[in-house]
Amino acid sequence: MASIDNTSRTDSKVSPTLVDGKQAARKEQSMTLWQALRLYPKAVGWSVLLSSTLIMEGYDLALLSSMYALPVFNQKFGVQTTSGEWTVSASWQSGLSNGARCGEVIGLLINGLVSESLGYRKTMVCALATITAVIFLFFFAVNVQMLLAAEILAGIPWGIFQTLPAAYASEVCPVILRPYLTTFINMCWVFGQLVAVGVNRGSLSRDDQWGWRIPFGVQWVWPIPIMIGCLFAPESPWWHVRQGNVQGARRALLRLTSSNDPNFNPDETIAMIQHTNELEKLLSSGTTYWDCFKGTNLRRTEVVCIAWLVQTLCGQNLMGYFAYFCVQAGLPTIQSFNMSLGQYGLGVVGTIGSWFLMSYAGRRTIHIFGLASLFILLVITGSLSFATGDNSAAKWAIGVMLIIFTFCYDISVGPVTYSLVSELSSTRLKAKTIVLARCLYNISNIVVNILTNYQLNSTSWNWGARCAYFWAGTCLASLVWAYFRLPEPKGRTYEELDLLFERGVPARKFATTVVNPYEGEAIEVHETHADKY
Repeated sequence: MASIDNTSRTDSKVSPTLVDGKQAARKEQSMTLWQALRLYPKAVGWSVLLSSTLIMEGYDLALLSSMYALPVFNQKFGVQTTSGEWTVSASWQSGLSNGARCGEVIGLLINGLVSESLGYRKTMVCALATITAVIFLFFFAVNVQMLLAAEILAGIPWGIFQTLPAAYASEVCPVILRPYLTTFINMCWVFGQLVAVGVNRGSLSRDDQWGWRIPFGVQWVWPIPIMIGCLFAPESPWWHVRQGNVQGARRALLRLTSSNDPNFNPDETIAMIQHTNELEKLLSSGTTYWDCFKGTNLRRTEVVCIAWLVQTLCGQNLMGYFAYFCVQAGLPTIQSFNMSLGQYGLGVVGTIGSWFLMSYAGRRTIHIFGLASLFILLVITGSLSFATGDNSAAKWAIGVMLIIFTFCYDISVGPVTYSLVSELSSTRLKAKTIVLARCLYNISNIVVNILTNYQLNSTSWNWGARCAYFWAGTCLASLVWAYFRLPEPKGRTYEELDLLFERGVPARKFATTVVNPYEGEAIEVHETHADKY
């Protein structure tokens, strides 16, 4: 056992209820999953409610990309090619997809500035009201330009949905529940995609305007019920503490927990939150965007931003274009949609599977092995594209490879990323760090969407399934970064993570370093085979 540091920190600014905070931290770390569910059932419910807003984003993004394989949509918003077929040009496909991304960047920046002053609940209600109004533009669009305006405006509330539920879930629940509730966000996103493909599949038989209007109108199903629920949701106790409202934090905590547990002491939990807040003030004062790039926060910002960037670099964009991808690879339109339904169904199963994996393996381990699996699948998919044009078995095999790819992504990199970004950012800078990460994610998606549209579009590069080779290369680069730079936050309180980053512990040693934030200790223990990754 080698000592990294063993210094005692005492400061007059540290909360006087240090003993209560330490007791709460120990109780939280020793809590089992069943105990946490019994104590925090309301917190789970409220977190699930806010996370369900991601259904809308997943729905529209999958809806739009799969509509490019819908004949009635192409006739309304596309142009006729020399061969007589109707299609939306690659430039307009990129414009529509990236219009939403541009709007999301605006929404993300608004969320980073507004949520810390208004609170999570009020910010979410405003975003839901906005998206309810914007859906009218989708439903009554008369040309592709109006559709672009709708995508840009809808992107603003979607940007808020992308980050706010993750921050809320990570703050209202104990350590044992955080990975489940943050990764549930990925399930909502996948479920939205599944519904979108199902609605589009049901619209294939229509050759009138309702073939594309109905899919857009379905978006009204979610925002109003969720908005009504959010009006009654409690605010995060952590947000109240950052605002200096301890009594408000206590009231919120009581609304998030069950009163049936006699061993639960809300004052101890509030003391732990206060101690974490004061500790982060000592390590890095300030809560501005600039503070995300100072001191130890610079490393945390890098890890969170690149972790989300990896989602776009690992080839997941091919999942959103699945139906269109299969059509370009030579499969019939109806069969492409049928396989797309199976793809997203397996995505839901994969996300559920990730919950079981995370109870045994660390986030880092799942992330690294997930990227390795995706790399192999992309190489196989690209290799299948060299089959002759009349080889139907190879075309079906390409679809199957992408279905397996979706399952592997949604059991590893997809859901685990939400857990990583919410846990590895500091609590005082959480909203802003996640906003920066998601902004980078959306900007990268703009580039990725342009590349994918040109790679797949028959009027442009027309790479077909061979574009999988390109994304295999970026996936390999992501794998190398994750191996050397991605830390393991499993089972850690926010206080422990603060100390690990402050001490500059290497990413591979996060899981094997014992820390005591109440004594300022960070002790490295010998690495076991199970902790190797």
